[in-house]
Parts: sequence; C-alpha cells; structure tokens
Amino acid sequence: MSATITSPMSIPAQRTLASQEDGVRWRNLIAELGAEIAHPLTLALERVNALTSSGQIDRAGLRLLREEIETARQLGMTAQLLARFASAGLAQSRERVALHDTLQSVLTHRKREMDARGITVQPSATPVDVIVDASLMFSLLNTLLDWALSQTRSAIDLLIDVDTWKGHARLICRFEQADAGTPASPITPIDTLAWRLLEQTALAMQLGLTRQVNDRQVAVTLEFALPANADIEGVSPVDIDQGFDSSINSKPLAGSHVVVIASRRSMRSRIRDALQHMGLIVDMVASIDEAIDFCSDGLPHAIIVEGILQGDRLERFRADIRAEVPGFPFIDIVEEGNEFNVSDDSGIERARVGQDAIEAALPSVLMFELSKTL
Repeated sequence: MSATITSPMSIPAQRTLASQEDGVRWRNLIAELGAEIAHPLTLALERVNALTSSGQIDRAGLRLLREEIETARQLGMTAQLLARFASAGLAQSRERVALHDTLQSVLTHRKREMDARGITVQPSATPVDVIVDASLMFSLLNTLLDWALSQTRSAIDLLIDVDTWKGHARLICRFEQADAGTPASPITPIDTLAWRLLEQTALAMQLGLTRQVNDRQVAVTLEFALPANADIEGVSPVDIDQGFDSSINSKPLAGSHVVVIASRRSMRSRIRDALQHMGLIVDMVASIDEAIDFCSDGLPHAIIVEGILQGDRLERFRADIRAEVPGFPFIDIVEEGNEFNVSDDSGIERARVGQDAIEAALPSVLMFELSKTL
C-alpha cells in the first residue's frame, strides 16, 4: 500500500504566496479608488458642462458641485492614508484611554455634520478604559463614523460594553443600510474605501473587527484590550502611559481638516505653502461670514485666522464654536513679529504665530494644537 505524503509549504513559498495575495488585494484597492473618485468627478464635470452651456448655476447646483468635488478630494486623502498604513513603520504609544469619552468627543465635534445630513446617532456607553494609541483611536472612530454616515440615511446606534467571556471591551455600530437609488445598484456599496481604511486602521492597532449584514441591517464590532489583562500581548504595566501627552509626536495629522480665514491672497498663499507638507485638507475663505457659512454643515479640526480680521464678529464665531466643542483650536496670525506661542488649558493664552514666523513656526504650532484635541 502506498501513501501520499503532502509536504508542508516551505517558508519561501509561503512568503511568495502572501506577497501575491497582498499584491492582488492592493490592485483591487486601486481599482476601487479609481471607480469611487470617478463617480463624483463625472457628476461635477456634467454640472460644469451644463454651466458652460447655460452660463448660469443656481445656489443649489453650486452647493452640489462643491459637495462632488469635496467627495473626490476626501477620497484622495483616504487613499493617501491607506498608503501610509501600507508602508508600515507607524509608531504607536500604548496608552490607557477612556473609550466612551473619546467617542463622545468625536460625536460632539461632528454634530453639525450629522444634523445637516438628518442622521441621528444614539450612543449607549458603559464607561471603560482600553489600551490603544490615543491618536489612532481618534482616527479609527472618525473613520467608522465616515463609513457609517455614507451607508445610512436614518439612525446609527453605538454601543460600548464589556465582553467578560473574552475579556475585551466592545464598540458595536448598528444601522440600516440605505437605498442607493438606482436600479442597477439598489443598495449602497458597503466595501468602500472608508471601509478599507477602517480595516487597515484596526489591523495596525491589533484590534478585532467583524461585520455582519442581515438583509439591510448592518452591525460592526470592534474589540479592544482592557488594562486589567495582564497577559495582553506586548503590553506590561510599565509599557502603558497614563494619559495622552506621550503620543503628541505620533499624532496622525494627515487627513485632518483646517480652514484658513484670510482676506489677502498673499497671506493665503503663504499659509498654504507652509502647511503643504503636512498632508492636511486645507480650505481657504476670505471673510468671517464665509467661514460661518462654510462651517454651518460641519466643523473642521482647526481654524487659522489672519490678524487683520480680529474683531467682535470673529469673537462671536469663536465663542459659538467653543460652546459646542470646548478647546476647539484657533490660531491667530499676528501682523508683525516672529514670535509664536501655543494655547494653554485655561483658554486665556491663545495660539499665535507672528507673520514673520509663518513658514518656520506655523506647522509646529498647528501640530501641537491639533494634538491636544485629536
């Protein structure tokens, strides 16, 4: 009797197979990127062609054009973040973070956006601390919300609890998938770039991530390690930083949204050039009124203001935003000098950068201010 013996795959063969699978996955991802970016740009081009023919565009059409271009830009930034995860080498700080507080911070920051979309978010949170990189946690929760908001038109339920059997904290996101509104694609596509980014972020953070779809009912679960787990892989009590300060230098600022309010074109150009290497989404407006209108549907992560625009109008705008999001970062560009300073926790000391120090100091001041809130 003869027996067939199957030899285990050699290590080089395993690596080759893994490399091939990885290559296929990233090729598919690039194809998805092209398709997702092409859709809003095609709509925007059709709108521009109509404008060229008629010479007219109403306010609603202009708003839609802006949204289509913004969608394409956001997809481009998502692709950059995916590339950042693919390159590896992300420095992470293992910290004790209040999951419920961080989630509430994200929801507070994005309340205007959710209200504008008519989507209610209902959190139900058990207070629990988890062990993660605090900055990546903020990015993860925003990506989860980005994806969920793109999938539903009604309500999102967010539940934080503890799975005592597994010894993990869980964040569960539930919603009903929206109708895409086309015969060819009746249901909104679920495996979007935002979902791919969520997958990559969870993978980088070594979190459990599962998704269940039953008809149109979607449930996503993220699992986090608890501080009490003495045998958490790679973590011991001395590895855990108590608080957020230790990770300031590792904040993933790429993809953060900054609005610059500057009436002079030369000032807008200088600020844009100073920030161009940071991977930020930067929007420019020329007045406080334009900024108020721009922020009505959603807040950026920080606002930079040209010094000559200081006045009661700006102070009311600043106060309104900080009533919603305490400590929201504002950076004033002072007309003269090369000095700069960051804000303090009391709110008395403001973040300021002298006009002569924009190129040298503005990126560092902005990084510090964003790090305090992200």
